Parts: sequence; structure tokens; C-alpha cells
Amino acid sequence: MAAFIGEYTSKLDDRGRLIFPSELRAQAADKGASYVVRKNVFNSSLEMYTMEEWDKLSAQVKSRINLFSREGNEVWEGFNRDRAIVTPDEKMSRITIPKPLLEKIQVQKEVVFVGQDFKIQLWAKENWMASAIPEDEFAALFEKLLGHV
Repeated sequence: MAAFIGEYTSKLDDRGRLIFPSELRAQAADKGASYVVRKNVFNSSLEMYTMEEWDKLSAQVKSRINLFSREGNEVWEGFNRDRAIVTPDEKMSRITIPKPLLEKIQVQKEVVFVGQDFKIQLWAKENWMASAIPEDEFAALFEKLLGHV
């Protein structure tokens, strides 16, 4: 199982490809793995999962909804919308994320890859910088949800 850590910036090339940061690729359990990339439900980022993590997440979502109800079916359809499979190329570790996904997060030229343990978030650089909450708000939220650790 991979544990992704760190923040790395990559520039979109003329063909719409990004260099998958070597530091994150080195942290992956399977260096030649494919990843599922999907739009984050709560913010303007993409989430990138190994196939193993994607299978776990899908199973967890499926187990918590009734696929035979209208609402459950709509949640499942929404969960499976706006996603793609990407595989870094062998030579340069480039990945091609479909243009509609990059447009959803407003990428102009630079993308920040953010390792978040079991997944990687991808942000338009400007949005990543603007998304940080003030330290005192983070501390209050941390304490509210986790108490003193």
C-alpha cells in the first residue's frame, strides 16, 4: 500500500500532459501502476487513487447506499461521473488527464500534486494557494473533530 507525502508542482506541456512527480511515483507500491482520477466532491481539486485504493473506496461507497433506490442510484452515478484512468508513461512519467477534468478545476498551466496518504490531490496552482484555511481556524476544527492528539 502506498503512502503519498509531499507537495510538488508540475507544468502542463503543449500536449496537455503533466510530469507525474518522481517523488510520488517512488512512494507508490507498484511503479507501473494505473490510477483513477476523479473530481473531488467537496472542492475544486481532482483526486488520484491507485487501483487498489479505488477498489476499496468504491466498495465502501457501494456498501453504504441502496443501489435499488432512486437516491442511491443517483449517488452511485454521481460518484462514478467525472473520472478517468491514467497511467504514467515508462520513459518520462508523463500522465494525460482528460481536458474536461482539468477544466473542472480551472487549470491554466501549473498543477500542484498533494500527497494525502492513500490518495493524491491535484489542484490548479492558484486554487491550491487560495484553499488554505488560517492556522487558528484549522486548529479549532482539528480540536473539534479530534480533540487533543
